[in-house]
This record gives sequence, structure tokens and C-alpha cells, in this order.
Amino acid sequence: MKFMKLGSRPDTFYTTEAVRSVSSEVSSDLIIQVKGSRYLLHKFPLLSKCLRLQRLSSESPESSQHQMVQLADFPGGVEAFELCAKFCYGITITVSAYNIVAARCAAEYLQMTEDVEKGNLIYKLEVFFNSCILHGWKDSIVTLQSTKAYPMWSEDLAITSRCIEAIASKVLSHPSKVSLSHSYSRRGRDDMSCNGAESMRHKPESKGWWGEDIAELGIDLYWRTMIAIKSGGKTPSHLLGDALKIYASRWLPNISRDGFVSKQAGSDSDSETTCELTSKHRLLLESIISLLPVEKGAVSSSFLLKLLKAANILNASSSSKMELARRVGLQLEEARVCDLLIPSLSHSNDTLYDVDMVMIILEQFLLQGQSPPTSPPRSKLGFERRRSRSAENIDFEFQESRRSSSASHSSKLKVAKIVDGYLHEIARDMNLPLSKFIAIAEAIPDFARLDHDDLYRAIDIYLKAHPDLNKSERKRLCRILDCKKLSMEACMHAAQNELLPLRVVVQVLFFEQARAAMAGGKVTELPSNLKALLATQGIDPSRPPAPLSTTTTIPAEDQWSVSGLKSPKSRMSTLRMKLAEDDDLDDNDMHPDGINRNSRLKALCALPTRPKRMFSKLWSINRSASEKN
Repeated sequence: MKFMKLGSRPDTFYTTEAVRSVSSEVSSDLIIQVKGSRYLLHKFPLLSKCLRLQRLSSESPESSQHQMVQLADFPGGVEAFELCAKFCYGITITVSAYNIVAARCAAEYLQMTEDVEKGNLIYKLEVFFNSCILHGWKDSIVTLQSTKAYPMWSEDLAITSRCIEAIASKVLSHPSKVSLSHSYSRRGRDDMSCNGAESMRHKPESKGWWGEDIAELGIDLYWRTMIAIKSGGKTPSHLLGDALKIYASRWLPNISRDGFVSKQAGSDSDSETTCELTSKHRLLLESIISLLPVEKGAVSSSFLLKLLKAANILNASSSSKMELARRVGLQLEEARVCDLLIPSLSHSNDTLYDVDMVMIILEQFLLQGQSPPTSPPRSKLGFERRRSRSAENIDFEFQESRRSSSASHSSKLKVAKIVDGYLHEIARDMNLPLSKFIAIAEAIPDFARLDHDDLYRAIDIYLKAHPDLNKSERKRLCRILDCKKLSMEACMHAAQNELLPLRVVVQVLFFEQARAAMAGGKVTELPSNLKALLATQGIDPSRPPAPLSTTTTIPAEDQWSVSGLKSPKSRMSTLRMKLAEDDDLDDNDMHPDGINRNSRLKALCALPTRPKRMFSKLWSINRSASEKN
């Protein structure tokens, strides 16, 4: 770091009975009181360089021996005053980035200008500040940090603004053009030769070399510095995001669920109360949010969600929370399930996690674009005799629209997996209302879930954690499940799941047997009666079942047990047991067309008391059809 020495005389200041004085053959004639400290000095060297002392000395009454001058509001304290006094006496003083702000404010207070004497202290300090301090990287940062003690004086003297401009210009320039006196990440030290030439051994190679260094600034100065860097328009948004992440990890504390804030980060005094610290960190957090780059992907979803968790605990403003939720929604496909588990501190409910905030994030994600278009309706005939030019144009536009929305489609597929994993976690919450669980599940478009295994697993967890659900609520929960999208393993588990409504179990067994009839390889075409039933349910039995999703880690207690399900007897016995429970279907549960759901469901999927006969009859029909072919 740069420094400047002024004066040549040795230091002759000494202390006697709490009074500071200077050794001299001439008796002292001036007493100066500076914030509780008394100096016994001489008028001539001080008044010849300090216009303010000249005026105060002329206004104060002169005693027989010493004249008294009070400097109650002196900036910089006794250290800065003594430095100015030593300069007046010609005693050697050293000025560096650590004390130049205090010295400059003190010299301005004493009016040590060129009008009083040529080559006065203000002129020398300004030359050193402009030619050395502002040209050094760490010198500029240290000087800017020291302005915090004298905010008003530093603003009036333009010290703060000049330091910020110097730092911003260095960040915007190429690292090789910056005269660094502070090593990157404080892992090394730049060597300075005797003539001031800087060693090149530790030149930073990373473009984000400045992020850790400016993280030492307080939030007010950091905010102004980042605004100056952003206004330059040359720094990539991801580097700005990296710098904000470094600053947040440096100053934002570890915050617990109950709102306790540790004092190790950002605390200047042990006397600060928890309320003061919370307010301080809330201001810091909201300032960081306001500095986030507008570009998508400038910061990770994980970092944004950590800020959102902190905003929830610190009770940040609603606008800050909504801004974070909007930004997370723009890149939700990059998020992790653990990041979405935002603690809930609402007094209106006792849920573990803030499900409402996740719902807002999902809404923001879905607002980005419409779901990808579906295939154009195909003709029921196997071919068309003539294809019009307009039809070709429609197909071309359709292909173009699919191509433009493919990225959105893939992101929705990823988000569907994330949401199902999130449902696994919140399903264990005993206080989670059924309506919120269903709202999160239904927020995902139908096409985004290629299979419903993860969704079924979340429903199973919810049913286990909420044993008090009545029959109507269980039915309502299971309506979000599409049995046609369950894998074989999921169907086998659902067939013996005592927590599921009867309607779901019947549908699962029906679809499973329909797929098994085609998967056996002995039948070229389904019988007409079974084919008609499948058509009413929109099932294509020729398509193989979707594989079981393995993207989500499943706790041992939530894993499915399918032992004993390989035999059809176990499935049929389970179904007969459920069919015997007449109260599983409500008599007043009516279909919208007025037909009782009980009779409608039994008419479609009812099995005889001896189910083996029905399936043996079905296989005999299949065999006869194959023999004819």
C-alpha cells in the first residue's frame, strides 16, 4: 500500500499530567481543548497554517500567559488533530489510506488552505489522494471503508464518490491494467519493489477477482459501488451475481427457524439487541435483492431460494418476497426440492413449510408461456385421398410452434419431477390442509407428468400421515391420480393399499389386467367388448406401461412392499374384501349426469364372486381369437 511522509523533524511531543505538549526552548502560549484532551502548544506554527485557529484565537479572550481555544466538534479526534499539529511544527508524519480521510477532514476543519500558506496540508493530501490512493486497488477500498466514520465530511469533500468511481473503473477495466496492491482472495501478497514497480506473480486470472475484496464494505457503500459497476454496462450479469452471493455469505448470518440471528456476522457491537440485529439484516437483505441483475440465470435458483428463506424469517417486505418468487419462477427447473422447503412463520396456520409461497412460484413459472401444443387431430380413416395445401400449411406452423416451445416443454417436465418430490416432503406435515396439497399437485399440467408413480407415492404418504381423512376427502385426493399412468409396480402396490378408495383400486386392477392381456404376446387383437371398454377410458393397451420413476430418493418407511402380489389370487382377495365394504361408496355421491356413482362404477368394473371364472373366460376368448387369426 502507498504512503506519504511529510516533514523532517523528529517527534518531540510528550505527555505530562494528561497534557500533551511539545519540547521547545520557547514557552507555550496556546491551550487547545480537543474532545477531553488538552494540548499546550505555540501560536506561531499553528496560526500560520490554520485559518480557523486564527479566527478563534482573535475571538477568545487572552489571559496573562495562555490563550484557550475549544475544538469540541473536531472531526477525526485527537489523532487527526495531533497529525495536523505535527505538520505545522515540521515533525515527520506518515499518511496512508488508513488515516488520510481523518487527516483530510481535520485539515478542512482547520482551514489549512493555500490561501493561508503555499504547500499547505490540504494541497499535499489532495495530491497524494489523487495520484496514489485512487490508483491503488486496496488503497481505494480501505479509504472508502474509513469514510464510514465521517460520512458527512466525506460526502462534502467528495472523498466517497471519488473512491467509488475509482473502484468501479478498475472493475470495468481489464485486470491486467489494474494496479493491484491487494491480492486476490487475500491468498497472497503483491510485491512492491523499491521504485514502486509491482510484481506480476500474483496477478488475478479470474474475471470475478473483485467480488471478495469489495465484500468487506458496509452495505451502504457496497450498494453504491455495485450501482456504479452495473451502470458501466460492461460487467457480465453472472459476475455481478457471483459478487452478490459472496457478499450475502459474508454478511447474512445463520438464521434459525425461530428467527434467532447470530451476532458473528455484521455485528459491530455486543450491545446490539436481537431486534436491532434483525432490522439491520433485513435492510441488508433487501438491499441485496434490489441489486440482483435482471437477466435470467445471473444467479442460481438455490441462491434465490436461500434469500427467500431469509426474507421469510427476517420478515422482509412483501415486495422483496414477491420479487424473489418471480425470479425463482423464471428458472424453477434448476431448483432442488430441499431449496423449496421454505419455513413457515405464519401465525394463521401451523404448517411446517410455506406452501403458499411455493404456489406463487409455480404460478410465476407457468406464466412464462403456454403449454406446448398438442398434435393436430388425425382423420379416423387410415389414409386421406387428397391433402390440401392449407392442411400442409397448418402442419408446418404446428411443427414450428412445437420447435419454439420445446424448451418450455422440457422445463415443465423437470418442474413436474421437482413438484412431486416437494409433495413427498410436505405430505408428512400433519397440519397441511388437503386443499393446499391438491392445489400444488394440480398446478402442474397433465402432459408434464409422463407417469404418476411419484404422485401416487406422495398421495400414499399423505394418507398415512392423515389417518383421520373421511371417505369423501380420500376420494377428492385420489381424483388427481391418473391410474393409466401408473407403472406395474405402482399398480401392484395400489391393489392392496387399504387407504385408497374402492373406486381407485377397481380402476387400477382393470387397467392392469387390460394391459396384461396385450403384453402376453398371445393375442394379436383385443376382443371387441374389451376394446370398447378401453376406448371409453382413453387407453391405448398397445403402449407399454411407463417405467417406474427412480429420480426421487424414497425413505425406507415410504417404500412399497409388493410381496405376495405376483399371484392374481392376492389381488382378487383384496378386491373382494373391499367390495364387501358397501360403505366405501357414498350413496349420495352422484355423477354430474344424475347416475349414482355406485351403480355406474359397479356396472363398469364389478367382478363376480368367483373372479377366476371371469378371467378364465377372458383368456378363452383371447385364445379363440388367436386361433382364428
